[in-house]
Amino acid sequence: MVREGLRAVLEREPGITVVGEAGDGMAAVELAIRLAPDVVVMDIAMSTLNGIEATREMQRTCPDCKVVALSTYADKRYVQRMLEAGARGYVVKASAGQELLRAVQAVARGEGYLSSDITTSVIENTLSRGAWAAPALADREREVLQLLTEGKASKQVATLLNLSVRTVEAHRRNIMKKLDLHDLASLTKYAIREGITACDC
Repeated sequence: MVREGLRAVLEREPGITVVGEAGDGMAAVELAIRLAPDVVVMDIAMSTLNGIEATREMQRTCPDCKVVALSTYADKRYVQRMLEAGARGYVVKASAGQELLRAVQAVARGEGYLSSDITTSVIENTLSRGAWAAPALADREREVLQLLTEGKASKQVATLLNLSVRTVEAHRRNIMKKLDLHDLASLTKYAIREGITACDC
């Protein structure tokens, strides 16, 4: 329903054509590679591969696709990680509609765009950079962590990411060691807090 509403808003605007929709992060990356859109509107809270990791993967596989993040979250952690992943714009869902149109048009022109709701967060982060940085996880470790905290078993994670079960278990051990967290409940709380997963479980 949300995608249908956003599509209707975008398609009413002259010069904008919606060429595809995806329901999860992996599908979004695959569609971007196949369709090569000028701009991708990317939700952060998606299953399988969250919007942050999907954006990072798009920057690697189709760098000409410019990403506008769309999120319910104005928290500076989400903003920072999405911009670091390569997003050129960030719009809070509560301000979607005309503001999303402005963001898409600005990013298509090669400009950046930040929702007014998050400008303060970005300024605060710039002034206190590093004060709240999370431990550095590798891209693959973040992908594994998201899937594990969404309830996927190691075998399922291995299948989704084209890895061996042994490799997934090694990533899990490395994640726990880096974060000094030793059970799934603690990992899940961390993943939610840091914007790696939106699975509130």
